[in-house]
Amino acid sequence: MPEEITKKETTNSNRTGKESKPLRRVVTILVMFLVILMFGAGCGRETENGGTQADNGGDSGGQTQSGEEKDSGGQTYSDDAPSFTPETYPRVDGSTVTIPLSEALAARLMDMTPEEARPYILHNKTHQAYVNLIEKKADLIFVTSPSEEELALAASSGVELEVIRVVSEAFVFLVNADNPIAGLTPADLQNIYTGKITNWSEVGGKDLDIIPYQRPVNSGSQTGFLEMVMTGLTPDGTELKPMDPPMEQIVAEMGQLINAVASFENGEGALGYSYFYFVMDMWGDENIKLLEVDGIAPTPESITAGTYPFTTAYYAVVRRDEPENSPARQVVSWLLSDGGQTLAEETGYVRVK
Repeated sequence: MPEEITKKETTNSNRTGKESKPLRRVVTILVMFLVILMFGAGCGRETENGGTQADNGGDSGGQTQSGEEKDSGGQTYSDDAPSFTPETYPRVDGSTVTIPLSEALAARLMDMTPEEARPYILHNKTHQAYVNLIEKKADLIFVTSPSEEELALAASSGVELEVIRVVSEAFVFLVNADNPIAGLTPADLQNIYTGKITNWSEVGGKDLDIIPYQRPVNSGSQTGFLEMVMTGLTPDGTELKPMDPPMEQIVAEMGQLINAVASFENGEGALGYSYFYFVMDMWGDENIKLLEVDGIAPTPESITAGTYPFTTAYYAVVRRDEPENSPARQVVSWLLSDGGQTLAEETGYVRVK
């Protein structure tokens, strides 16, 4: 088409020495079209790589002109997300298992990809995250619930913690995939970890010694284990306390614990624990399986409904004196909105009720 216009323009100029009326109409239309294109480009906003990005949020998870949010399925929800830059985003820390949530949240609220947001998110594991929050080196942490030691540390520092449930979770027990045991009861687990039950045959399994792995004190999963499983009193009235395992059965990293249970060397004897999201979405291993507890398997449905016995959560924790409407509180508030919970689900977590 541009080539034809040029030919017409040359012919008309030769005949009359000036543009004809049809030619002027063509030129006018062409100019108007170019103006519209230039105006549309000007309505975009410049991105970090020098290009432009339309303000109407064409990509999934973007913000529409009406302020509605879009999830990855193209559906809209009405709550507005706050907008941050790396300079205004709160200082965030947390547990290993909440890294994907933290990265997805930062990416969404800073209008970045997860890869672009990753350098701004540093999780120092559960205990150090609490320490950093208490010492005011972090504004917001995504973690499991605080241990008694962490609460005591906060109190001794004159800091009151505000603990806010943001996604549901389950504390799960895992065995080698070849172990025929389908599930255990809370009493079985307590007896195993206090040393009263030492062989799988005592709970309906094979004649094999049980190798019960534990995590270090103040790790997120060890705190969960003590709070949810090792609770109550023994028949003689003493407080339940897990036995002191050999050093080789205390595993520093959650992933290493899963590997130990899955390994051929430990075979069907190993028993361990972790969190549902970490096992299923972050680590995973075809050589392990999750146990039912009281006949109920840990699934997103049983976790959301609270029917699985060891249902828990991940928490956003801030200092109680964190100012109202501060960046940290804005992030938490949006995470609890329908849009934030949809983002958490898309990242693999289980939404709160």
